[in-house]
Amino acid sequence: MVVVKDIDFFSLCEHHMLPFYGKAHVAYIPNGYIVGLSKIPRVVDIFSHRLQVQERMTLQIKECIQETLNPLGVMVVVEAQHMCMQMRGVSKQNSVTTTSNFTGAFNQAKTREEFMNLIQNR
Repeated sequence: MVVVKDIDFFSLCEHHMLPFYGKAHVAYIPNGYIVGLSKIPRVVDIFSHRLQVQERMTLQIKECIQETLNPLGVMVVVEAQHMCMQMRGVSKQNSVTTTSNFTGAFNQAKTREEFMNLIQNR
């Protein structure tokens, strides 16, 4: 398993035109092909540098890596703070929204658990 965690990102919510920002954690299990480690944060940047929603961004990162490398599995977890939650409406300053998406070998609970343990050990 190749894991790149704590990838900082900044994006702009397409619903409220306000920023959301946080960290992305990406893992894939190679199937004959690997990619330079710097390419994973670039994928995150590509999808975060547009009007976006967190749920779709998480899916797009996973799909891009899956289609490009055809690994045995991909998992993406995104943790973000949304200015729309902090500035308007409920005004919850410290709330964090977490989304995840996975495929392949990560359908097995044991593999997902290994990834989650790796990204939580800071």
